[in-house]
Amino acid sequence: MQKLLSRTALAALAISIGSEAFAVEWNVSLWGQRRAFTEHVERLAELVSDRTNGEFTMNISYGGLSSNRENLDGIEIGAFEMAQFCAGYHPDKNRAITVLELPFLGVTTLEEEVAVATAVYNHPAVAEEMAQWNAMLLMTSPMPQYNLVGTGDAPAGLADFDGMRVRATGGLGRAFEAVGGVPTSVTATEAYQAMQGGVVDTVAFAQHAHLSFGTINEADWWTANLNPGTVNCPVVVNIDAYESLSDEHRAALDESVSEALDHYLANYAELLERWDSVLAENSVTSVEIPQAELDAFREAATPLHAAWIEEMSGQGLPAQELYDLVQSSLAEAQGN
Repeated sequence: MQKLLSRTALAALAISIGSEAFAVEWNVSLWGQRRAFTEHVERLAELVSDRTNGEFTMNISYGGLSSNRENLDGIEIGAFEMAQFCAGYHPDKNRAITVLELPFLGVTTLEEEVAVATAVYNHPAVAEEMAQWNAMLLMTSPMPQYNLVGTGDAPAGLADFDGMRVRATGGLGRAFEAVGGVPTSVTATEAYQAMQGGVVDTVAFAQHAHLSFGTINEADWWTANLNPGTVNCPVVVNIDAYESLSDEHRAALDESVSEALDHYLANYAELLERWDSVLAENSVTSVEIPQAELDAFREAATPLHAAWIEEMSGQGLPAQELYDLVQSSLAEAQGN
C-alpha cells in the first residue's frame, strides 16, 4: 500500500510539474486606466485564457511596468511580453507607421482605420523596422478623428489657431503648426495638468481620451467637425516571447486578435453614441467650424504628405509605397 501511495504521489507530482512547465504568463504594459482605448487588450487576454483553458494568461498593468514613452524600449529588452504605444511618442523609432498619422488622409470610420493600419503593419519594411526593437505588431488601437477641447472663446476659423498652444503629437502637431499653432507633445497622462496649468490652451484627443484623462472636465468647448486626423497606437509583442510559444498557444493568440478588435469597435461605438450627452453633462459647447475654413485647413496641411514621403525616402524607407498602400487599402475599405 505504501509503495502504491508513493507511486501515486510521484505521478501527481509529475503531472503538476508538466502542467506548470506548459503554463505561460505574459506581462502587458499599458498606461492610464482601463478605457475604450484598451478594451481590445482586455478582451484579448480573456479570449486567450479561455482558448487555452487558463494555460496562457496575461497580467495587464496600467503604468506599473513602464511609462508610455518607454514601452517600446521595454519590449526590446524583454522587460515584458506585450505593450501598447503611440507612434508620435517616438517617431524616430517607428518611422514607417507614422504614415498613418498624416493629417487629412480621408479615413472616416474605425473600421477603415483598422483596415488601413493592418495593411501597413503587414508591409515587410514596417515589420523589419519593428524587429529592430524585437517587436512584432499584433494589432492596432483604432481611434476616431481627433478634435480639440479648450477654454475661453471657441475658434471660429483658422485665424484663431495662430499662436494657439495645442497638445498634439506627430502629424497632427505638424498640421496645427501649418496654420500657426504651437504643438506640444505632452503624453496623454500629462495632458490634463498641462491644460489646467496653462501650459497648453487646447488638447487634441479622441473622445475616449478626453473622457478618461479628464480634459473634458476643464473644457468650455469641443470642435465637433475639425477632424484633421488621428494617431496610431499599436499593440506589440516581444518577438522572442512570441516565438517561444507553443503552436497551440501561438494559434490561440493569433486567432483571438480579430475578435478582440470586434469587441473594441462595438464598445467604442457605444461611447460615440453617448458622446453628446457627455458634452451636455459637462456643459461643453459643441462647435462646428465652417466648411470653407476646414477646406483651408486641409489645403494648408496636405503638403505634409509630400514632405513625409521625401523625408522618409531620404532615410531609406519605401515611403511612396507605404503612402500608396494607405490610399489603396482605404479605397478598398470604402468600396471604391
